[in-house]
Amino acid sequence: MLNLVWLVPALPLAAFAAISVVLWRDRRAATWAAWLAIGASWLIAWAIFAGTWGQPQLATEPVRVGILTLPTGAEFLRLGFMVDPLTGIMLFMVPFLCLLIFVYSRGYMDGDPRYSRYFAYVSLFATGMLGLVVSDNLLFLYVFWEIMGLCSYLLISFWFEKESAYRAGLKAFLTTRVGDALLLLGLLLLYSRTGTLTFSEIFQADVLSRLADTVVSLPLLGTVPVAVLASLLIFGGAVGKSAQFPLHVWLPDAMEGPTPVSALIHAATMVSAGVYLVARMFPLYAAAGPGNGAMTTVAAIGAFTALFSATIAVAQNDVKRVLAFSTISQLGYMMAGLGIGAFVAGVFHLVTHAFFKALLFLGSGSVIVGSHHEQDMMKLGGLRTRMPVTFWSFLAGTLALAGVFPFAGFWSKDEILAEASHGGHMLVYVVLTLAALLTAFYMGRQVCLTFLGQPRSHEAEHAHEVTPFMYVPVAILAFMATFLGLMGVPADFPILGKLLGENPFHHYIGEMLTLTGAHPEAHGVNWPVMLISLVLALLGLFLGWLVYGRRPLEAGQPDPLRRVLGSLYPVLENRYYVDEFYQATVLRAVHWLSATFTAIDSRWVIDPFVNAVGRSFGRLASRSSSFDGRFVDGAVHATARLADAAGRALRPVQTGKVQDYLLVVATTVLLLLGVFIIL
Repeated sequence: MLNLVWLVPALPLAAFAAISVVLWRDRRAATWAAWLAIGASWLIAWAIFAGTWGQPQLATEPVRVGILTLPTGAEFLRLGFMVDPLTGIMLFMVPFLCLLIFVYSRGYMDGDPRYSRYFAYVSLFATGMLGLVVSDNLLFLYVFWEIMGLCSYLLISFWFEKESAYRAGLKAFLTTRVGDALLLLGLLLLYSRTGTLTFSEIFQADVLSRLADTVVSLPLLGTVPVAVLASLLIFGGAVGKSAQFPLHVWLPDAMEGPTPVSALIHAATMVSAGVYLVARMFPLYAAAGPGNGAMTTVAAIGAFTALFSATIAVAQNDVKRVLAFSTISQLGYMMAGLGIGAFVAGVFHLVTHAFFKALLFLGSGSVIVGSHHEQDMMKLGGLRTRMPVTFWSFLAGTLALAGVFPFAGFWSKDEILAEASHGGHMLVYVVLTLAALLTAFYMGRQVCLTFLGQPRSHEAEHAHEVTPFMYVPVAILAFMATFLGLMGVPADFPILGKLLGENPFHHYIGEMLTLTGAHPEAHGVNWPVMLISLVLALLGLFLGWLVYGRRPLEAGQPDPLRRVLGSLYPVLENRYYVDEFYQATVLRAVHWLSATFTAIDSRWVIDPFVNAVGRSFGRLASRSSSFDGRFVDGAVHATARLADAAGRALRPVQTGKVQDYLLVVATTVLLLLGVFIIL
């Protein structure tokens, strides 16, 4: 079964081709093609996941399936797919979420004039992520990485009639290209130093040691180990794709696309790819030793992004934009976990977050559809009784994201915090703990503004529950968000630890750490960290209820937080004016540079020089033409006239009588004989 891993990305790709070429006119056929393809991928993926469970040797000896061999001079670059525990856990998560989102899309996109095109795009999007997580080399990973970048542009700007939509798609595409360029440089650096891009070959102990010991000289930075430089370049790609500061600005605007696309981007694909990339390359990050520049950078940017984005989410009123900044914050959590060496905790949070964030985005999509496409939380309210399935499911996702026991986020977030505390990374611990408090607060705020109180608009007043195509996937995700975290319960946790098999997730994924030369160890319960985290989660939810739930807002009433925060509120509401800063600095500089080069090209140097050269050669051509006409052509014509005159003179000799010609021949022969005899 493990050898069938190539089918996992191939089936959605086939669906994309079928819908694009044959089935695009038939909405029903397009739906079933996408569903059957991703459903088959899901079944194969879960069978592969089951086959990897209890197989720790796959961490160091993954199953590989060769696909392509590229000649590279005297060597060959062998490309294909592989299965190891990290691949297995991603195959557990990605295709299942894609399947639920595809089913949800049937209800959300019903009636859209480009319905079939949507299912073609999302099938290609699924191909990108599935191909990325099963690739056994960085080149294939980069190809599928770029496929996702293309699909993000196509889907974010899907409703391109709206200026905000096509601008958001273009912004996402261009911003992530910055990170992708850094990633490509990292790949080229690794290939130039190792001669390979295959993970298993790069992660050989002698190769990692050589990369750590070899240094390069950089301006301003001095000498830097190749392992650190390559790690930082690869992390640049992850920063762009996973929307980490300072390349985070594209993700909030990505909400312009259909809500199922938001769920795909934030949960099943796209942004999780950056975290996956850092996790996949973790042996390279660890090669230079603990606390090296690459891992410190990952931890610092991750922790800062987690708190930075959480503060912005506090002052957002769009029901999806709150979740967008929440995603950025949680991705920062994962990056910080990987940066401090908490590999298992970072991957664990990646998996659990995917389920409850998909739940929250699909829940927000249900709110938007049920309330007649109203997205402003200040105009919602009172949806708890009008949309009960959506409310209870959304509440489960909120409790999971806030980190309330026993929901999934409680176990995964606390494991990162415990690793930070245990490893002495106290600054990271404090920053992430503050981010956790703010997360609970803004999620409590969102639930209260959206579902509690009385409706504050006509749309909310006439809200209704959505179709089963939409609320059934949401309910399934609510179940996963509630119980999925139990796979990572610490072994010494009372009752549950023994009952669930002593942290099965750690035993499954922890073997990947053997590639770094470390021995995977599962730490026990850190009770102070766990209790502080739980108390702060409950406190944040309580504060959210105290401000927005105890006395629900009336229609037209301003946000109470605006009065509390004063002049800070507009700063948070406008995202610290980072977009405006980029507009005033980076974009203005780019525009000035473009205008300067345009002037150099068209007015100052290049075009004037080209035109002058053209005029000079035009005059030279004119003079050459005169010389050619008078002398060259004259000589040719004179030769022709001479030949013609000679022909006219010799023409009478031609009598047409054979005997005359024989006489001439005989006479000529006799003359030649005479000359020969005399000489």
